[in-house]
Amino acid sequence: MSLRIIKVLIVDDSTIVREILTKGLSKDPNIEIIGSAPDVFVARDMIVKLNPDVITLDIEMPRMNGLDFLEKLMPQYPLPVVMVSSLTQKGQKETIRALELGAVDFIPKPDARTANNLDIMIKELIIKIKIASTSNVSHWKGSKSVSKKLKSTHFLKDNKPSKEIITIGASTGGTEAILNVIRDLPAEMPGILITQHMPKGFTKTFSERLNSCSNMYVKEAEDGDEILDGQVLLAPGDFHIKIVKNNKNINSIKCISSDKVNGHRPAVDVMFESVNEFFGKHSTGVILTGMGKDGVLGLLKLKQSGAFTIGQNKESCVVYGMPKVAFEIGAVDLQLPLDKIAIKLKSIYSK
Repeated sequence: MSLRIIKVLIVDDSTIVREILTKGLSKDPNIEIIGSAPDVFVARDMIVKLNPDVITLDIEMPRMNGLDFLEKLMPQYPLPVVMVSSLTQKGQKETIRALELGAVDFIPKPDARTANNLDIMIKELIIKIKIASTSNVSHWKGSKSVSKKLKSTHFLKDNKPSKEIITIGASTGGTEAILNVIRDLPAEMPGILITQHMPKGFTKTFSERLNSCSNMYVKEAEDGDEILDGQVLLAPGDFHIKIVKNNKNINSIKCISSDKVNGHRPAVDVMFESVNEFFGKHSTGVILTGMGKDGVLGLLKLKQSGAFTIGQNKESCVVYGMPKVAFEIGAVDLQLPLDKIAIKLKSIYSK
């Protein structure tokens, strides 16, 4: 991460929240709070005048909410945005929508009543702001947002156990990237396992969003879920996923709350290594945008076993971290822009 001073603009209608964030974030010597705005109209003028590096943005605000503002902002004036969200069910759905509209990351809103939780939240927000300041959001310039129109939710119909598998790992920027890959795949694909770094609760909302936009059936993974053709299983927040054999000798999912790996739970490496053990060369590994190196060694093991491996290229990544390290250590067979990954997967598994 850069040691330069990061100019931050806070946008929140709550005076208390603005004061908490300003005081907490200002403790970091590399962060400068250049202003705070009570609504998006004030924020708009401050953005033009102050040119912030990162914005923290509330969702529920008067006059215009954060989602509508984000949808207007990113195509005209793309900036790294970290959403400050509540942990209600409604807040989860809105947060997923914010990520689709271009927000880099999100964090639950602070609870001023619990000092310890507040300190943890501020420390996490500082990390997220520093990551956001290095992110690439330039591709949002002139873009059109993901359509809000949803397909009818669908379910599996006697799908066969998968003899081959696709496995995808992602972190920062991954929700948009995963959506772009999954929605372009046909129903006639082998089973897919996904690990996206995301907290508990949000993965269920994200899987429901994916399911509404996909030709395949998408769900949050649960113990005992069989790996079936036409089905996508997303690692639940706060659980690693591994593959086991069930009593019918079918490859199935086991959710594990063991120690974090590479600082994450769920971890991409845990999933990749399990896929390698059960599918080996009969798999395709994909590593998408994200900070750090989670999934890198697991992807290398997949490649060494004969699996085909794909890495998202620098130009289309929000954060070219995980795919960069994977490419540098020789774990990637092919680097592709995001909009070409689904095309390649379809070509591999076309009948």
